[in-house]
Amino acid sequence: MAKIITVTSGKGGVGKTTTSAAIGTGLALKGYKTVIIDFDIGLRNLDIVMNCERRVVYDFVNVVNGEATLKQALIKDKRATNLYILPASQTKDKDALTIENVGAVLETLSGEFDYIVCDSPAGIEHGALMALYYADEAVIVTNPEVSSVRDSDRIIGILQSKSRKAELGTSVKEHLLVTRYQPDRVTRGEMLSVQDVEEILAIPLLGVIPESEAVLKASNQGVPVIHDQKSDAGQAYGDAVARFLGEERPHRFLESQRKGLLKRMFGG
Repeated sequence: MAKIITVTSGKGGVGKTTTSAAIGTGLALKGYKTVIIDFDIGLRNLDIVMNCERRVVYDFVNVVNGEATLKQALIKDKRATNLYILPASQTKDKDALTIENVGAVLETLSGEFDYIVCDSPAGIEHGALMALYYADEAVIVTNPEVSSVRDSDRIIGILQSKSRKAELGTSVKEHLLVTRYQPDRVTRGEMLSVQDVEEILAIPLLGVIPESEAVLKASNQGVPVIHDQKSDAGQAYGDAVARFLGEERPHRFLESQRKGLLKRMFGG
């Protein structure tokens, strides 16, 4: 049976889809058969980040409505052998997803995959609640700012009260991922520190992703940033996947990088 991982946040724009793509790709590169599902009905960004938008013929809603089979809708990634994508619909009603039909799709996928990564919309709207309900584990993505952390705290409350595991008297395993982290701004008091965020949310830290131009570059190229292991963000996502799988790795990119003499003299 597959393990269902929901990537979620309370606030939009924190990097959920980037994270879903990176974690799904990272798991596939480790040898696990993985599918990433886009739950953002009406917007659909995962296929762009994964560079497969031109190959979308059928989508998640087509499958739940019985208009296509999973085999027809799943898109095989070109870079990672074990990775598949189930895109969202750009035009269908968000209410097309129900607890029952989402459950049926996840049950079918569970027989074939090791991991199912659910890319949730932000907040607590219908699609987000559908993505959260069946989670075995959740990656809560937050920026180190008060409004983002506060909204993430609300999502944690929903996971602990409205998920299937909560209904069964158990709990979803929670992981904290802090994105767009800038140590210089933390030092100047313009941004919450990782310790501040951990203190407020009180869930285990999976990783810290630094603010990085590599993320935007990767998104524009349709390549999950974890493929770029020369970049700080790619390395940080690689570390996060390794920790998720039980490996112990120190957290990097928490301190300001001191510039060398030439950079201090000539900039950069």
